[in-house]
Amino acid sequence: MTQVFVSAHDVNTADVKWIDARFSLQDEKSGKLAYQQEHLKGAVHWDLEEDLSGASRTGGRHPLPSKEQLTELFRTSGLELTDAILIYDDGGSPFATRAWWMLQYAGFTDVHVVTEGYRELRGMFDVTAEPAVPAKSAVEPNWQEQLYADRHEVEEVAAGNRPSVLVDARSEVRYRGEKEPLYHKAGHIPTARNFDWEQLKQGGQFDVEKVKEQLMQTAAPEDDIIVYCGSGVTASPLFAALTELDYPNVKLYVGSFSDWISQDDAPIETAIRG
Repeated sequence: MTQVFVSAHDVNTADVKWIDARFSLQDEKSGKLAYQQEHLKGAVHWDLEEDLSGASRTGGRHPLPSKEQLTELFRTSGLELTDAILIYDDGGSPFATRAWWMLQYAGFTDVHVVTEGYRELRGMFDVTAEPAVPAKSAVEPNWQEQLYADRHEVEEVAAGNRPSVLVDARSEVRYRGEKEPLYHKAGHIPTARNFDWEQLKQGGQFDVEKVKEQLMQTAAPEDDIIVYCGSGVTASPLFAALTELDYPNVKLYVGSFSDWISQDDAPIETAIRG
């Protein structure tokens, strides 16, 4: 089984590079402020809005950054493709997995998400308020395009012209269109099935093995799968979980539902798919 999630108790952290991905969708400044106040010694901070989302006016609420933007982020963070990298957030959140997916997309080979949140980690490792300033690298990403689904591909699936399985990672009430707190349209992309990403958590931490059977009932390992959510953030834990279960063909539609409804004529369903 591919290991995505690891406990800090079980890994050798002597030579790892830490990434602090703390963020809050309810308070967009909180992650950066928390990092400035205290973080694991040596950790760089990657902010969802500033680092892990692009500046484009298209592509959804949290669009994919350009390859140039990502490459500069990797270089200023002092990363090489073979570095051992550990990413943390507050635990059971989708921000470390968003950062993990970006690194997978760029071809980094030894990256894991720590299951413990910062509150627990600070009792295990040295902490500081001094920002990390790593030596800049000259890394050249090895882009893994097979991990990324664009809008055209999703349109083909929704129209029944492509046999891939769409999986919506939002809550069931949002999937069914009964409640939509963020966008002007409610429902889901046609043909999509539903698996709420919150089900991946046990006791505030990700525990993929506990929901393995539920995931397999949603989509089979042999399926070509495209996961999405509202803006490509909360679908990243689902992508990570399927990767950990060795599903070989999984893609992330980064633009997700916010990109889908940006075109007025985009079809929407509210019926439950199984």
